[in-house]
Amino acid sequence: MTRTVRFAIFGDSICVGQHVSPHRTWAVRLAARIEAALAPHPVVVLNPSINGDITRRALERMPFDIQASGVDAILIQFGLNDSNRWESDRGLPRVSEAAFAANLGEIVARARAFGARRVLLNTNHPTTRDAAPLPHSDVTQEACNRRYNEIVRAVAGEDREIVLTDMEAAFRRHIADRGVALASLLLPDGLHLSEAGHDVYLAALEGPATAAAKALRG
Repeated sequence: MTRTVRFAIFGDSICVGQHVSPHRTWAVRLAARIEAALAPHPVVVLNPSINGDITRRALERMPFDIQASGVDAILIQFGLNDSNRWESDRGLPRVSEAAFAANLGEIVARARAFGARRVLLNTNHPTTRDAAPLPHSDVTQEACNRRYNEIVRAVAGEDREIVLTDMEAAFRRHIADRGVALASLLLPDGLHLSEAGHDVYLAALEGPATAAAKALRG
C-alpha cells in the first residue's frame, strides 16, 4: 500500500492569508502545486496556522497540530508577531530574540522527532511599518522584523538540513526587477500580503516545496 506524504505549513496569519480569498492565498495554491507534482502519489497538505500566533504558542499546540498525526515535511514561518512590541509590553518584544531562536530550534526538533525528513524555513517579507516607533521603544516594527529575519537566517545557517527561503530577499528582487512599490504587495495595513504579495510567495516557494515533497515519495 502506498504511503501518503504529509506536508505541513505551520505559521501565523501570513500562512493563513488574512483578508484574502482562500483560493488566492499562497498556501492554498502551493498545496495544489504539491499535489499536482506528486500525482498520482497520495499527499495531504495540512495548514494548522493561526492568525497572530507566536512561536511560544506554536510550541504549545504542536502536540495536537503536528505530533498527533506526524508529518513528513514541514514549512515553518513565524516572527512578525514574536518581534512586535505591544503597549502592554513596555518596550519588550512579545518573544525575546533568544527565546525566538530557541523556539524555532525546538519546533524543528519536534517536527523531526515526529517524522519530518524535510524542513523548510521562511524569513518574513519586508513591511511598510517603518515610520513610527513601537510603544515605549525607539525602533519601528520593520526594524524589528529585519532583526528577527536575521535570527531565522542564523537558525537555518546552523542546520544544513534546513531549506531556507528568504522572503525578504525575494521581495527586494521582485521590487527591483518589476519596478513596483512594496506597498502594492501588501494590504493597506502595510503588513499582510495583497494578492500580488501572495504571488511572490508562491513563486519563491513552489520550487523548494515541491522538491521536498518529491523527495519523500516511495
